[in-house]
Amino acid sequence: MNKLLYSVLLLVVSFSPLMAQKSKLIFPDKPGMVSYTYRKSLAKDAAATLDTIKNLGITDMEFSSLFGKTAQEMRQLLDVRGIKCSSYGVGYPDLQNKMAEVAQNAKTLGASFVRVAWIPHQGDFTLAMAQKTVENFNKFGKILKDEHGLTFCYHNHGYEFQPHENGTLFDYIVQNTDPKYVSFEMDILWTFFPGQDPAALLNKYGNRFKLMHLKDLKKGVQGNMSGGTSPENDVPLGTGQLDIPAILIAAKKAGVEHYYIEDESSNIATQVPQTIAYLKNLKK
Repeated sequence: MNKLLYSVLLLVVSFSPLMAQKSKLIFPDKPGMVSYTYRKSLAKDAAATLDTIKNLGITDMEFSSLFGKTAQEMRQLLDVRGIKCSSYGVGYPDLQNKMAEVAQNAKTLGASFVRVAWIPHQGDFTLAMAQKTVENFNKFGKILKDEHGLTFCYHNHGYEFQPHENGTLFDYIVQNTDPKYVSFEMDILWTFFPGQDPAALLNKYGNRFKLMHLKDLKKGVQGNMSGGTSPENDVPLGTGQLDIPAILIAAKKAGVEHYYIEDESSNIATQVPQTIAYLKNLKK
C-alpha cells in the first residue's frame, strides 16, 4: 500500500466518528400534537380528525378541550386508534371551581399532566398578580399531586416576562412555586415573542420544564408582551425566527418529557407535515 493511500485511509478512519456525530439526529423521538391545532375539525368530526392525526404518525396528544364529548367518549376514540393523551389543558376558573371534575377527566383520558395556559388579568401583568399566581399554583399543584396523583403545569404566554428585579415576573413565578407541585410547559413561540431566549431559559430551570409546545414565528414579525399575535404568524418549524436546533438540544438536556406540535394557522394541512418532516430530518 503506498503512503498516500495509507494516509487517506487514516484520515477517513479518524474522522468517521466525527462524521457520525455530526449526522446524529437532534430529535429522534416522535412529536405529539396539541388538540388546538385541529380545533375546528375536532369540533365537527372528532373520529375522522383523530384518523388524520394518527396517519401523520402522531400517537401522543395534549387535549385543551373535549369538543362536546365526555372524557370517556374521547378516551374510547383514542384507544381504538392507539393514541395516548398525556396532558389535559383546562381554564383557570376550572381549577378554581371544578378541581375534582378536572382531575377525573384527566385520569379518564389517561393524562399524567394537567395544564393551564392563561392567567386571567387586565392590562400589564404585575408583581401583585404574580404573587397571587404563586399562591394559587402551589395550591392547585398540591391538590392535584397529593389527592389525584397528577402533575400541574403552567404554559407561559408571553405577558409574564415583565421585568422584575434582576429578571422577570416569570422568574419570580418559577422561583417561588414549589417544584414538588408546580412544573411548566414551555411554549417556545411565547417565550421568544416577548424577547426571551428559550434555550437559555431551559438551561436555567432544567427539569422544571416537563412539557413543550413546538411552533415557529413568521420572519419579520415583531414581538411584545401582549400574549397575542395573529394565528397566521405560526409557520412550519425551521422556516421562522426561532433557533429550533438549539432549543431542542437544551430541552433534551433539561429532561422535557413531551413535545407537542402546535400550529394555530389556517394552513395546517400543509404546515404540520412540513414540521414533522423537519423534526424527523434535523441533525447536528
